[in-house]
Amino acid sequence: MKKPIFEGAAVALATPFTATGINYDELGKLIEFQIREHTDAILVAGTSGESSTMTDKEHKDIIKFTVDKVNKRIPVIAGTGSNDTAYAIQLSQFAESAGADAILSVTPYYNKCTQQGLIQHFTHIADSVSIPVVLYNVPSRTGVNIKPETYFELSKHPRITAVKEANGDLTSVLKTRALCGDELNIYSGNDDQVIPILSLGGKGVISVLSNIAPQKVHDMCCAYFSGNIQDAAAIQIGWEHLIAALFSEVNPIPVKAALKILGYNMGQLRMPLTDLTSENYNTLKMLMKKHKLI
Repeated sequence: MKKPIFEGAAVALATPFTATGINYDELGKLIEFQIREHTDAILVAGTSGESSTMTDKEHKDIIKFTVDKVNKRIPVIAGTGSNDTAYAIQLSQFAESAGADAILSVTPYYNKCTQQGLIQHFTHIADSVSIPVVLYNVPSRTGVNIKPETYFELSKHPRITAVKEANGDLTSVLKTRALCGDELNIYSGNDDQVIPILSLGGKGVISVLSNIAPQKVHDMCCAYFSGNIQDAAAIQIGWEHLIAALFSEVNPIPVKAALKILGYNMGQLRMPLTDLTSENYNTLKMLMKKHKLI
């Protein structure tokens, strides 16, 4: 059995930018807000953090800043994935040296690969570090899906401990659980599937919603784990409209707008991402008021 990096709700943290770089003062405020509201782990430099538009220096600096700011209060997972295996190894080794508790490694995008390529890609990365590796399966973005049989092969590696599963296919999650058992911890990568994945033995969620409602997502997972299934399901169902609003346009467009509504200075989205439309903005704000976030 592989020990989970965390159990509950981790935040896929959005990045506040200035005109010339990362707004570290504001990032520090976001981190303190997350810890104060009982988030269970922080993922930095992931999709929600717009890591794909960061320079190499920014990517490394934000990992180091987050690790130092969190100061071991909760686990920090560093996004270090790439479609270039050699670069993913370089970033992963840096994250380990900076003190990250684990790395998140996405499936190779654009050039893509076969299932055998996935096994070799992730094995090379896991061989290069001594901290846990969380796989990230999000085929809607990468064009590559990890099959249950591939998870089984990867789960044999002692440092490949978990997956952030965002393929939306609960049958696939079921097959993966049946094949891998406790040798691969599964985290939901979709806020609208947390309870279904927990019901299949999942350990929690790496959440976009947690950017603005960390306590609520934490409470949902805690309720489930303590046996209050109806309460947990009620949160999942009751927050469905706000979750949908957070994905009304490409993530992290809506969640950065939501953080601005909460008063955080998030700066501008980096191109090619554009501002949330006024219609979606108004819906988002209305739902945030309904849930007493503002």
